[in-house]
Amino acid sequence: MKFYSRKLIKPENLNANNTLFGGSLLRWIDEEAGIYTMTKLRTQKVVTKFISEINFISSARQGDVIEIGMEFVSIGRTSITMRCLVRNLFSQKQIISIDKIVFVQVDDDENAVPHNMTIEDIKRLSS
Repeated sequence: MKFYSRKLIKPENLNANNTLFGGSLLRWIDEEAGIYTMTKLRTQKVVTKFISEINFISSARQGDVIEIGMEFVSIGRTSITMRCLVRNLFSQKQIISIDKIVFVQVDDDENAVPHNMTIEDIKRLSS
């Protein structure tokens, strides 16, 4: 798993319990997964298709720094699938895990289109 981005937890990211609001975290994960997909498929024309069960393991508090990791799982004709892990940068404590996030390449009308990438292409771009 490679960790691509970090976020500082600020007051505007907190819920009523003064811990990280899950919606903020999911927004960051979706953005990071989208960027990951764009770099692998070499296009900005991608959309989120599916996110599997989300396992909230622990939380983060104001001042914590978290890091978001993505890992390639598989590739389809129009899609790419990855997994995600978010952890506290300093304690390494896991915050959230998602086993499957699927993005699809689309055309201008948002119809799925083949990306013409192979597993070898993706692995080469991941190194």
